[in-house]
Amino acid sequence: MADRVTVIGWDGTPLTDAARSALAAATLVAGAAHHLALPEVPPGAERIRLGSVDLAARRIAQHRGSAVVLADGDPGFFGVVRALRAPEHGLEVEVVPAVSSVAAAFARAGMPWDDAQVVVAHSRDLRRAVNVCRAHTKVAVLTSPGAGPAELALLLGPVHRTFVICEALGTEREQVTVLTSDKAADHAWRDPNVVIVIGGSGATPVRGGPAAGAARGTLQSGGWIAGRDPGYPGAVRGWALPGPAYGTVLGESESPQLRALQLARIGPRLGDLVWDIGAGSGAAAVETAGFGAAVITVDRDPDACERTDTLARRFGVQLQVVQGVAPGVLEDLPEPDVVRIGGGGASVVAACAARRPERIVTHAATRDEAEAIGQALEDGGYAVECVLLQSVELDTRGWTERERAVVFMLCGHRPHQ
Repeated sequence: MADRVTVIGWDGTPLTDAARSALAAATLVAGAAHHLALPEVPPGAERIRLGSVDLAARRIAQHRGSAVVLADGDPGFFGVVRALRAPEHGLEVEVVPAVSSVAAAFARAGMPWDDAQVVVAHSRDLRRAVNVCRAHTKVAVLTSPGAGPAELALLLGPVHRTFVICEALGTEREQVTVLTSDKAADHAWRDPNVVIVIGGSGATPVRGGPAAGAARGTLQSGGWIAGRDPGYPGAVRGWALPGPAYGTVLGESESPQLRALQLARIGPRLGDLVWDIGAGSGAAAVETAGFGAAVITVDRDPDACERTDTLARRFGVQLQVVQGVAPGVLEDLPEPDVVRIGGGGASVVAACAARRPERIVTHAATRDEAEAIGQALEDGGYAVECVLLQSVELDTRGWTERERAVVFMLCGHRPHQ
């Protein structure tokens, strides 16, 4: 095993005394080509071009001497430190950090970033990064080959955002470009880069910095937690709340008790895309988005679409509202992780099952309808859960009945392979 392993972050500025000292003593240096070309790298040191960090870690583990690994930005923030410290390598490392590429990107844009989501985009799971960009107004995306600004823009589709694209930060080739997402697919971009994706309902202009004149993002005062505040703007405490909490009247099939069970089965998470078909009042869509998931709502009624959009703006969550009739309108939508169906019956359930989401959550007013939906889910390859849910809202002053709801809740679970 190497006698000493030092990981040095490099952000384009002159190396610190600690970094120079570690490099001067190194008998093995690993890094990208531009790292290995630094004049501080000892001429007699073994040099490893850093492609696979895992392969480099194995070589370092076999080396006798002092090893240095050079990496861009802060190597402890989505960097090589995690891979080097994996148990199978048994390496103990010292870290000399630098300014992370995310911090540098926001500095170039003249924006704060304590309220931003930070994601890593790979070609194999790019859609999850895109879903975070759908659901949040300020996201930093660390890109990779095949998962860059053009690919992000193509998957965002009609969701309009502003991109601050930072290429080759800290080098002589550094370039910062600000443009709208519909233009990003028309350019070729260098790797590596950071893309700040900003915009959406409720976004306000951010001023200052060379890129901020065209950029839009959220400004929050008095923040207390990094990332997105769990008490999202406009939120009331709790979820599955009655209509008055949203300033609206719930439909017959929108009881808070049904919504609570549906949300429990949906399990919305950051990076998910949820379809809400037959959005009704919009309460279920807003609460789903409040958990951090991206949501596309579909309703044939233009008034329902307008109510949902208004409610989303009031509560500060990001929704894409689509007016149209299911199942036809679903053909052009991106692939969902979970689907909630507020109306449409077995034919809509079957169409959604054909898209293979992880779960489909819906309800039925009658036993016959529940049986038809259950059959459609089974035919689509889903295990079916069916619950008869009865709730009675009472006035405790006289124990009089205010409202009664009886409904079948159905959930289709796709068996994991």
